[in-house]
Amino acid sequence: MHETEWLKKTLLMLAVCVSISACLQIFQQYFIYWRFSFFTEPWRWWTGHWVHVGWIHFLLNMLAFICLPFIFPMMRKRYLIFLLLTLAPCISFCFYFIYPDVQAYAGLSGVLHGLYVACALACLQLKKERKFSILVLVLVLLKIVWENSFGSLQTATLIGSPVLVEAHLMGVIIGAICTALMLSVQTLYPQKIKNIMFAKLE
Repeated sequence: MHETEWLKKTLLMLAVCVSISACLQIFQQYFIYWRFSFFTEPWRWWTGHWVHVGWIHFLLNMLAFICLPFIFPMMRKRYLIFLLLTLAPCISFCFYFIYPDVQAYAGLSGVLHGLYVACALACLQLKKERKFSILVLVLVLLKIVWENSFGSLQTATLIGSPVLVEAHLMGVIIGAICTALMLSVQTLYPQKIKNIMFAKLE
């Protein structure tokens, strides 16, 4: 794929995702994760992760999301979309069954943690990307350990709401599982799975 074509597809994907998130934000109350309507309003499994507690929260998460494809340019858009579609409902189900005290939730940070970990683990296969991927994994791991030991960083002050660190932890675990499953299938279909996950930039 030529760099100009890659850039066009990347910007299109980002524009669509950011626009959808901004539109959902306007009608936030209808799209947050809400435990009491978990099975009667299943769209919240996804939308709860695309709405935010406020516009500052929205901007912070969108900035981290926009950076992702530029940090991991080798990842195919379809694999990123697969992760987006998979991580959100999986985290929502974890809230419902593992963390029943979580009655409401809004924010993309859990999904973002899963995306970064999934991409970093996948890129360990690429020699040129290996050192950077290890650095990303170490930083995310240190952040998760800190949050679960001492509480969240100063993000709560910025967004004006408590940070649900359990979402970050679940995102990391599910992101790792997604990549582990893909890599296990890759042993049977090495080239096919590699083509699904990675794109060649020329």
